[in-house]
Amino acid sequence: MATEKLPDEAWVVALSSLPGVGPSRLRWLLTQGEPEAVWRRVLSGSLASAAQDENVRIPTTFLEQWSIAAKSVDPAAYWNAHVEAGIGVMTRWSASFPQELAEDDDAPVVLFWLGDIDLLAGTRVAIVGTRRATRYGIDVANEFARELSLGGVSVVSGLALGIDGAAHAGALAVDGAPPIAVVGSGLDRVYPRAHRALWRAVAERGVVLSEYPLGASAVAWQFPARNRIIAALSDVVVVVESQSTGGALGTAVEAARRGRTVLAVPGPVTAPSSAGTNQLLFDGCGPARDVGDVLLALGREPERRRTAAEQRPRPIATAKKVLDSLPWQAVPVEHVLASTGLSLGEAMLVLEQLEIDGWVSQRAGWIERIGRGGAR
Repeated sequence: MATEKLPDEAWVVALSSLPGVGPSRLRWLLTQGEPEAVWRRVLSGSLASAAQDENVRIPTTFLEQWSIAAKSVDPAAYWNAHVEAGIGVMTRWSASFPQELAEDDDAPVVLFWLGDIDLLAGTRVAIVGTRRATRYGIDVANEFARELSLGGVSVVSGLALGIDGAAHAGALAVDGAPPIAVVGSGLDRVYPRAHRALWRAVAERGVVLSEYPLGASAVAWQFPARNRIIAALSDVVVVVESQSTGGALGTAVEAARRGRTVLAVPGPVTAPSSAGTNQLLFDGCGPARDVGDVLLALGREPERRRTAAEQRPRPIATAKKVLDSLPWQAVPVEHVLASTGLSLGEAMLVLEQLEIDGWVSQRAGWIERIGRGGAR
């Protein structure tokens, strides 16, 4: 093992790489002494007595696994790998650690980042929701993110599929406030893989944060842990779409526990993708009907301007009849025929024009209304 003098952060990074070490166990490890000394105790297997403290739950099998795993880690080489990858590392005890996280009662012990950590300064709004988003939810998330970013508000999300990705795509589509992402894996383990370009773009324009070192794969339990950081960083959390259970609702709970404002976008009562958001509204969260509601929650006066919906050609006559027949979730074209009495040929002509004008989306015989962000 290399014997060069390493900063404390290097030993914390090494400890964070041990199997089964998440935020709480890493926090416990660092109550056992200085990071380098703790590493050497792990290496020698001498932490067994400390782990019997009644306030912690460290199975003996973990101590054995840690000791074995530590023998295959070179802390100096591992630290240099982070440096060479351009990944910043900061522990909770650093004077420059983000204040919002340092003061949190469940603060991360260590932060890894790509991009510019100083861009965390400023007003921040989280836009979160289901991975199984509808066209309606994607359009709303995209539009909210664009308008907030243009207004100088950084959009925070988890870079997941669905609502998260739509929000960050919207923030990146304009020359506005820097986007902020919090992910649940090491910064070299892009998850989901389909968002590799999105990760890169957020890192170039803003900052991507993680609690996990190089090589850490995306594991299910790490995502709820990530959500608490999203909540702690945000001044307001907007849930766009959510099933009756899911990570977005967990983020809302974490935000409410911290006294953050939680808003929910209303959705169709028949849509499973809006069951969670509608429940939040029933439980007393404020509605996010448009970006103006979000700005008001931030203490800002929204500007009145023409929305995308007002800029689209307003459907009339048969087109209006067809649009009015569509719910806010995908339906087969047969629904339009049954609701309007039109022939297939007539319906397809009208739907084609509605799609050109930005009112509907068609995919494989399914029709879906588009939110205001979908206007063309």
